[in-house]
Formats: sequence, C-alpha cells, structure tokens
Amino acid sequence: MNILKWLLGSILSLVILILAVAMMLPNEYAVTRTVNINAPADKIYALVVDPREWKKWSVWNQRDPAMQMTFSGPATGAGAAWDWQSKSEGNGGMKFTSAVANQKIGYEMHFEGMGKPSSGALLFETHAGGTHITWSMHGTSEGNLMMKLFAPFMDKMVGPDFETGLNNLKKIAEKISF
Repeated sequence: MNILKWLLGSILSLVILILAVAMMLPNEYAVTRTVNINAPADKIYALVVDPREWKKWSVWNQRDPAMQMTFSGPATGAGAAWDWQSKSEGNGGMKFTSAVANQKIGYEMHFEGMGKPSSGALLFETHAGGTHITWSMHGTSEGNLMMKLFAPFMDKMVGPDFETGLNNLKKIAEKISF
C-alpha cells in the first residue's frame, strides 16, 4: 500500500511540475528560413501562389503522397485555400490571406487540436541573378497547454521542413527558368 501511495504521489508531483514549467514557457513562437533561387520572382511566385502547385515542392506532401486535399476559394492568390487529411502529417488547412504578385504571399495555417492558427508569409526579394525567398510563420500557444509545451521547439521542429521545402522549390524554379 505504501508503494502505491508513493507512486501516486510521484505521478501527481510530476504532473504539477510539468504544469508549472508550462506556465513559465513563452506563448509566442516563430520560424523563419530563407533561400536564394537563381530564377526570376515570377517563375517562383507561380509555384507558390497556386495551392495545387505546393504538392510539387512541399515536404509535407512528399512525406505522405496519399494525403487527401480539398481546395476551395479562388484557384490562386488571396482567398485560395486547402484542407488536408494525413495519417502521418496530421489534419489541417491553409488559406492565403494576401497576395502581392512577385512580392509576398501571406497565409494562415491551422492543425486540428493545436489551438489558434498560425500566420506567415513567403516574401520575394529580387536581386541580381535571382530571388531571395523568406518563409516565415509565427503564432501563439495561448489557451492550449499542448501547444505551449511545443512552442519552444517549433523552430527545430518546423524549420527543417521549411528548409527542405525551399530547397525543393529552388530545384524546380531553377529548372523552369533555364
């Protein structure tokens, strides 16, 4: 009986410790990655502004080729949206909130069970010989304990996916432009 009391006391103490640590963690998270692509912005923009093109370069689609996708809104630009269902990548959706040709695409993305949506953008900066692309995402874990525990690790968790996606985008855009 003493062992059972000790075990329950230990589990309760661990839960209290995890909750205390979670309360001290920051609510905000951000992920940013960049790449230089030797292609004009309009060639790259065409691959990003159309949600149907993302499956060609997004690491998430490559990890799960059987991902079920449903598109809504306009085919491209602000208002274009898609939802996905995936056994390995989770269920969620993305919607373009703004689009400035060859300069910027803003978006909002959500995942089931992860609380508030995150916001982000892909920025296009033309320079001699190509285009500098910055992919960013930021959000808050406020109101979601699970997300609060993940927030400090978002850069390490999502950053490599952004890097791989941008490198895939680079390969495709550089082939198209030559």
